[in-house]
Amino acid sequence: MHSEKDQNCAYCMRDAQLDEFGIFVQELPASILVFFKEQSHPGRCIVASKYHVSEITDLSEDEMDAFMRDVRHVAQAMHKAFHPDKVNYGAYGDTGKHLHVHLVPKYKDGFEWGGTFAMNPHQKTLSDDAYKELIAKLQAEL
Repeated sequence: MHSEKDQNCAYCMRDAQLDEFGIFVQELPASILVFFKEQSHPGRCIVASKYHVSEITDLSEDEMDAFMRDVRHVAQAMHKAFHPDKVNYGAYGDTGKHLHVHLVPKYKDGFEWGGTFAMNPHQKTLSDDAYKELIAKLQAEL
């Protein structure tokens, strides 16, 4: 049994808490897609479970399979839309306690190639129009 939505969780509430770091894009079968506002890695986004669970082990086998299919689907769309040399995946949640995966496109001649990505390097944010353009490019491939 999954817990109810957490009123203090950005992914559950999709409110000002989420707006601080991301832009809600759309629902997927087992998750939501959030575009990360910090764009040092062009196209970076987050796939967050529709359930307020902390661990992937809190999901049933079917729920876990569906969640990972969403992650894979978004990664495929990222490759088509942004042509990264590699997509890095990060599943943390030490403080947030809501299962989510960061999908971070990496480019050989780009920021942090060959190393672990910073959670939030605070180096590059975009205009509203630039976010809309990148999101539309990703959505066209979903």
